[in-house]
Amino acid sequence: MFFSLCLTTLILAQEAAQDSLTVKIHPNQDPAELARKLANPIASLISVPFQNNTDVGVGEDHDGYINILNVQPLIPIKLSEKLNLITRSIIPVVSQKNITGEGTSQTGLGDMSIITFFSPVEAKKGFVWGVGPVFLLPTATNEFLGTKNFSIGPTALALIQTHGMTIGATVRQMWSVANAEGRIDVNTFYLQPFFTYNWKSGAGVGISAEVTENWVGDNSTTAYIIPNVSGITRLGTQIIRINIGPRFQVASPDKNGAVFGIRAELAFVFPK
Repeated sequence: MFFSLCLTTLILAQEAAQDSLTVKIHPNQDPAELARKLANPIASLISVPFQNNTDVGVGEDHDGYINILNVQPLIPIKLSEKLNLITRSIIPVVSQKNITGEGTSQTGLGDMSIITFFSPVEAKKGFVWGVGPVFLLPTATNEFLGTKNFSIGPTALALIQTHGMTIGATVRQMWSVANAEGRIDVNTFYLQPFFTYNWKSGAGVGISAEVTENWVGDNSTTAYIIPNVSGITRLGTQIIRINIGPRFQVASPDKNGAVFGIRAELAFVFPK
């Protein structure tokens, strides 16, 4: 019911706004085709998204605040006529207050992720898949913003695209292999199912969930539901995609997750 309500609301809002969210991209660039590629996390398309996540009302007293700006360049590399290597780096810039204690604050880089997928160049009947390794690098500039552990694991993604819809999921599992003294081991599972619908104009509406299971200790779960609207436009000659929507935290380790959150993304797109 919650998913249906969010999706219905977003569709109605998007139908009213899609003309203003979309402009002519290029005489030889179909907005619908570009939107379809952007809905595919492992498309053969260079893009540099800046994804900002803000959560407020965090903690037992609901006075905590976390803002994470993820810089996420995606670069496809053609290995052969049939196989691509898709690489996505996630570089988090974190600012938080009243999270580690009352009156405390931290700002800096978090741990950097490098996600790689080996994927077929051509989709078959709209079906796309990719598998590969994922790495977590201990790049945090503050002990409270990272694990201090080097971690590695497998990741996989599968999706299908048809009639303007993209339905899929990505999963990954991480284990620490070089532990810092006094730090907790990394043993986490991540699942992200997602759905997107794009109109011929390139505007779209979608919903996703992000679930992280920490197998260490008491097997805690963190989960978000994130509906969104999106559009394609230009800044001068630069093609961009805009994506925005609320973040609802539905599970947290201490049951004191964020009261409310919002995600906004600006992606610079470089179509061939």
